[in-house]
Amino acid sequence: LLSCREQPIFSTRAHVFQIDPATKRNWIPASKHALTVSYFYDATRNVYRIISVGGTKAIINSTITPNMTFTKTSQKFGQWADSRANTVYGLGFASEQHLSQFAEKFQEVKEAARLAREKSQDKTELTNPALNITSHQVLPSPIISSNGPGEDKLFRSQSADVEISTEKERLKKMLSEGSVSEVQWEAEFFSLQDNNTKLVAALHEANANVDQWKKQLTAYQEETESLRQRVAELESQGTHDSSSDNSKEELSQTLEELELLIKAKDEEIQLLKSQRCGRWEAEGEREETLQKLQELEARNAELEQRLHMAEQSLAESLAERDRMHSEVTKVAEIMDVKIFELSELRQGLAKLVES
Repeated sequence: LLSCREQPIFSTRAHVFQIDPATKRNWIPASKHALTVSYFYDATRNVYRIISVGGTKAIINSTITPNMTFTKTSQKFGQWADSRANTVYGLGFASEQHLSQFAEKFQEVKEAARLAREKSQDKTELTNPALNITSHQVLPSPIISSNGPGEDKLFRSQSADVEISTEKERLKKMLSEGSVSEVQWEAEFFSLQDNNTKLVAALHEANANVDQWKKQLTAYQEETESLRQRVAELESQGTHDSSSDNSKEELSQTLEELELLIKAKDEEIQLLKSQRCGRWEAEGEREETLQKLQELEARNAELEQRLHMAEQSLAESLAERDRMHSEVTKVAEIMDVKIFELSELRQGLAKLVES
C-alpha cells in the first residue's frame, strides 16, 4: 500500500465511516475502535493521500484533489467525498480540537495539490507546444492515478470534465439528502460506547474499593469494640485503685505515727543513757536498766524494719498507679485516632453513595 518514497506529514485518531452504497444515506462503521488516519506525501509523483489501515486492510486510500471539500457536520464529525473511490468518508473525532486540526491540514494539503496541478500543467505546456490553445478554450488538467507508480498520465477531456462535474453534483445532492442528525447520532453513539466502557471500568473499580472499605470499617468497628472493653476494664481497675488510694493514705498515716513513735523512743533512749551513770547505784537497777535499754533498741529496730517495708509497699503502689494511668491514657489516645479514622471513612462512604 505505502511505498518507501511516501512520508506521513500528519496523523490523528478517529472513528472511520463510509456511506452505505445501497442507500447513500446511512453510515457504515469501518471498525469497532478508533484508527490512525494520516496524510501522506509522495515526493516523486507530487501526490497527497489520506490513508488509514485497519489490520492488513486499507480502510481509507483517498488521493486529495483541488476540487475536494472537507465539511464539518457537527462539533466532532467531518466528511469528504471521493469521486474516484465513488464513496463518502466520515471521521468521528474525540474532541472539536482534533476535528479542527484535521480540517486545517485538509485545506493545506488541498492547496498544495492545487499548486502541484498548476505546476504540472505549466510543465506540460512548455514541453508540448502543440497543446497551446487560445485563452477562451478550457485547458485539460492531468489526473495522477492513486493505484501506485508506473502508470501513464491520463489527460481529461471536456467531456470528462462534464462527467466529473455531474458526479460532483450527484454527490452534493446525495450529501444534502443525507440526514445530518443521523451522522451526528452515529458519531455520538461511538463516543458514548467509549465513555460507557470507561464508566463500567470505573464502576467495577469503585465497587472493589467499597468492598475493601467495608472490610476495613468492620475491622475498625471490631477493634473499637475491643478498645471499649479494655477501657471498661481499666476503669474498673481505676475503681479498685481508688480503694487502694484510701489504704495508701491509711498506710501513710501509720508510717507517720511509727516515725513519731521511733523519734520518741530515740529521745527516751538518749535520756536513759544520760541518766544511766546516776541511776546505776545498785547492780540490780543497772541490769534492769540495761535490759530495758536492749528491749527498747530491739523495739526500735523492729519499728525501723516496719517503716522500711511500709515505704517499699507505698513506692510499689505509687508505681502501679502511674503505670495504670499511663496505660489508660495510651488507650484513650488510640480510641481517639480510631474514632477519627472511622468518621473519615463514613464520610467517604457517604460521598460515594451520593455520587
